Amino acid sequence: MCITLSFARYRHIGEMGRVIRAQRKGAGSVFKAHQKNRKGAPKLRSIDFAERHGYIKGVVRDIIHDPGRGAPLAKVQFRDPYRYKLRNELFIAPEGLHTGQFIYCGKRASLQVGNVLPIFQMPEGTIICNLEEKTGDRGRLARTSGNYATVISHNPETKRSRIKLPSGTKKVIPSANRAMVGK
Repeated sequence: MCITLSFARYRHIGEMGRVIRAQRKGAGSVFKAHQKNRKGAPKLRSIDFAERHGYIKGVVRDIIHDPGRGAPLAKVQFRDPYRYKLRNELFIAPEGLHTGQFIYCGKRASLQVGNVLPIFQMPEGTIICNLEEKTGDRGRLARTSGNYATVISHNPETKRSRIKLPSGTKKVIPSANRAMVGK
């Protein structure tokens, strides 16, 4: 009788692999991403008339940490050009950005750390981050902490620019794509 009890108690040892395999078919247990305290998706401003023809000024309200991300985020507040309200945007903060700093986004913005402008306005050798892969996608390349891309050359006839990415590969993208100055 003692033998049968102990056998019944440890009967699941032989089937352990199958139980685990069945458990893994669900939504996941320990391999889930911890997303409870995430701050949101950082993106560039959606492109509008102000950015296409001039610039728009925003102020950095806060620099925050996002769990699961190496790069800090910046909460930037812009005045809405069409309605009487304030718009809050979440940007990836490059090195040297501080709270209270003014950020300018647009074609006529100056070349300073944190400003967002089209690549054709930047001279060769400019260090950039949060770069658009396709025009208007609000930033896809060189977004992680300390990563940066470099503007290599411009071709005014084809309206395309050559960029050196963090991996070392060189990519040709439309010159109208926007990027943030800094790393």
